[in-house]
Amino acid sequence: MKITKDKKFILIKPVDASLELFLKNVENEYHNFKGEHLILDFSEIINTKIEELLLFLNISSTHKENGTSFVIICTGINIDEIPDELNIVPTFKEALDILEMDAIERELGF
Repeated sequence: MKITKDKKFILIKPVDASLELFLKNVENEYHNFKGEHLILDFSEIINTKIEELLLFLNISSTHKENGTSFVIICTGINIDEIPDELNIVPTFKEALDILEMDAIERELGF
């Protein structure tokens, strides 16, 4: 996995096509990401299935419980089929927008 650290977030991209292997790598390294806003970028992976994205639901929930944002960038997904607990957007710009909206919600106590 390719990790890029910014002042406001950590961007993680898989380097191979297996999202299950990528999930295991993220879980193994999760202690390094605690307290950081995470963006997982699957935009270069073709034919990503909703079932594969749902594998990240537990990490997303845990991350949000810790007061940090968790966003997945993925195109070609029907957002109506995704649970509200999982933030999936089609572009990097929209991922940044989600980080900002989450920050506002935290400031307001939601």
